[in-house]
Amino acid sequence: MSITANWSYPTAMRFGAGRISEIADACAAAGISKPLLVTDKGLADLPITTATLDLLEAAGLGRAIFADVDPNPNEKNAADGVAAYRAGGHDGVIAFGGGSGLDLGKVVAFHAGQTRPLWDFEDIGDWWTRADADAIAPIVAVPTTAGTGSEVGRASVITNSVSAEKKIIFHPQMLPAVVICDPELTVGMPKFITAGTGLDAFAHCVEAFCSPHYHPMSQGIALEGMRLVKDYLPRAYADGTDIEARAHMMSAAAMGATAFQKGLGAIHALSHPIGAIYHTHHGTTNAVCMPAVLQFNKPAIADRLATAAAYLGIEGGFDGFCAFVDDLNASMEIPKSLKELGIENPDVDRIVAGALIDPSTGGNPIEMTAENTRALLLQIL
Repeated sequence: MSITANWSYPTAMRFGAGRISEIADACAAAGISKPLLVTDKGLADLPITTATLDLLEAAGLGRAIFADVDPNPNEKNAADGVAAYRAGGHDGVIAFGGGSGLDLGKVVAFHAGQTRPLWDFEDIGDWWTRADADAIAPIVAVPTTAGTGSEVGRASVITNSVSAEKKIIFHPQMLPAVVICDPELTVGMPKFITAGTGLDAFAHCVEAFCSPHYHPMSQGIALEGMRLVKDYLPRAYADGTDIEARAHMMSAAAMGATAFQKGLGAIHALSHPIGAIYHTHHGTTNAVCMPAVLQFNKPAIADRLATAAAYLGIEGGFDGFCAFVDDLNASMEIPKSLKELGIENPDVDRIVAGALIDPSTGGNPIEMTAENTRALLLQIL
């Protein structure tokens, strides 16, 4: 089935197979005439990237690319990207790739016109108001995975390489002006990336749905996002060329990132410091943490997830939902513990400390303390 649509929520989105062909028009709509395409090292030389650069060059927009982006992008990558942006005289960014390319591209567009250090804009209180809003460059976002949903987000996760902490840089104008969601760009994803990114989208939806904060719109988006993952991630995993499944997973990714304006929780609070310290894949780390976190939060979420299970066609209420998660992880060869993920003798104190100061902590249905967070982490180990 061919799925093509134009959406205006949460930003202008061009959705459908083959729509990368509209990249030059998307730049024009965003007011960009000399873009810098920002992506990660793994994507830099792949056909989907070179073909996109060919389209830009043919339209007279040049073929400038910055790809010195690590899997967990840091402030060094950001500084190098800003330097490349300024040196090239660019007037906008095409953020291209998975979470790392999207997040770094958005930060380059945001920070290139600022004079204060990057960490002055961390998502704390009203720190975003420190930015010169008029100096923020426009962004066109092109996701090549279906997971983070950063293409519809107003923030980026950047690792502080000195402290090994993941920080959130936020500004409302970091929301891309135009998004191209072309499921054909995700066809070449390896199975383990399809699984990890897809389960990242699922974690966003689950945690948003379970967050105690009041946001009925996000609640509904999270619930339908879970359904799309349940129905289509196994298909995308089994057959990477299944365009219908790939398209629905791109929707689920955007829905998860839209929904988590309601809040996240312990899954992300733990996976952020784990990823920052041990450089694990974010979505896969979320998937490893999810079963234990669901049990940790059971007293507060059992009834809510029983409702979700009924909508998803899962029998057994909360326990049935948890069994589904276990089976889904197993079907995609997700490690059952952090040890299986490759983390030996982790610094428990450091991870717990990082989790307790993570912004996601405030959205967890049960208050996270040093004692219960340590016990939870030890279960996941």
